Amino acid sequence: MRNLIVLAPVAWGIGAGLWTPRGPLTANEALWSVALSAAVGVAAGRVSRSRWAMLFAPAAFVVALELTRIPVGGPSVDVPQLSTFGLIALVTGRGLHGILAVLPMIVGAAYGAALTRDRRAGRRIPRYLRRAGVATLAAAVGLVAFGVAVPARTPPIAGGVAELVTVDAGGYDLRLLVRGRDAAKPVLLFVPGAPGAMEMGATRRHLGALEDHFVVATLDRRGYPALDSGPPISLDTGVADTITVTNFLRTRFGQDRIYLLAHSGGSLLGALAAARHPELYKAYVGTGQAVDLPETDGIFYADILSWARATRNDELERRLVDLGPPPYQDFYSYEPIVANTAAVYAQGDPASVDDIMVEEYPLLDQLHTVNALLDTWHAQYPDMQRVDLRRDVPRLAVPAYFVQGADETRGISEPFAQWYAQLAAPAKRLFVLDAAGHRAMFEQPAGFVDAMLAILAGTT
Repeated sequence: MRNLIVLAPVAWGIGAGLWTPRGPLTANEALWSVALSAAVGVAAGRVSRSRWAMLFAPAAFVVALELTRIPVGGPSVDVPQLSTFGLIALVTGRGLHGILAVLPMIVGAAYGAALTRDRRAGRRIPRYLRRAGVATLAAAVGLVAFGVAVPARTPPIAGGVAELVTVDAGGYDLRLLVRGRDAAKPVLLFVPGAPGAMEMGATRRHLGALEDHFVVATLDRRGYPALDSGPPISLDTGVADTITVTNFLRTRFGQDRIYLLAHSGGSLLGALAAARHPELYKAYVGTGQAVDLPETDGIFYADILSWARATRNDELERRLVDLGPPPYQDFYSYEPIVANTAAVYAQGDPASVDDIMVEEYPLLDQLHTVNALLDTWHAQYPDMQRVDLRRDVPRLAVPAYFVQGADETRGISEPFAQWYAQLAAPAKRLFVLDAAGHRAMFEQPAGFVDAMLAILAGTT
């Protein structure tokens, strides 16, 4: 029986590694993780009759978990990196998993050991449990369990539509925020930028005025939960998801064609979807329009390297020289580019914690935001680099509109200018917003809404 102190945590570690290799991602997974870990801890504590179970049981669990998920790839589960994003991945990946699994096991082991110790000593259990350390840990577990159980929701719109829905995309549930003051208004589907990007909060908070004129549907791109199940996240699944959600909205609101809005990396998916299925769309609207990611990254690399040399940032210069020019096959190689682009191009970044800490995202989603982006980037970004809209989308059969920031980065603006000049479309117009960069739609929301109203007027 004494072997249970190791065997039970090892078995649970293997199970957790197979079931939730990136840690619990949903409320149900989190609550089950807390419950099972606590139960394993209690069993280990009772069998061992020692508080040492508080150390040995979690250690056995962690070793088994890490060995089981070795085949799983991504920054959140790879060897930790001593960098900004690496430390964030460590805290919100392994650290969060520890709170949902290791911490309950420690509390359970303390309780299990207390049962046997109190029984032998003739003392009542509450006296032992009131000790400050265990009581604090138990309270923390309870607070976490309560927090992750709070469901997602969105503020209602009187007389309109305000709902969070899921759309089946071949066994994967795509999440969609749908909001509008009049369900009969034209439908506008927004496909956000980076792989794994979540923009529901930003869209509702900054672009609420669009809800007066459209039914605004904001898509969460296929991400974290899809990484360890088929099919692999790719360019093609991204385009297919866009079409799937489009058809859902057409049926849901009884409209033959809808408006398609896409940003940054999502604009590659949007442009391809509009090119392949023009019969589904009234118009395509690109903002922060991407065209050719390898060329974009090459420009970023050259500009950041020049900036590092000009500012005598020797460490950054050495890092870039050692890496050589992109493309790369992993996120951490791109980290110097991602981390320094805003400074090099003097870009303000309106993305904020307030856009993530919203009712539309449960607590676990909020905590997993960065790791979801990192792991999904790692999985999808290399495949996204095979697109060049100048070659792949020389024409669109629907009106094409673009809303760009006047201060857009050179890596985005130069390839876009070339594509826009050659693009053939029934109608084509470029809106440029002053004092705006890559996230123009959120940096200058009033100007962006005015542009969308002009687009609506020109297509109805």
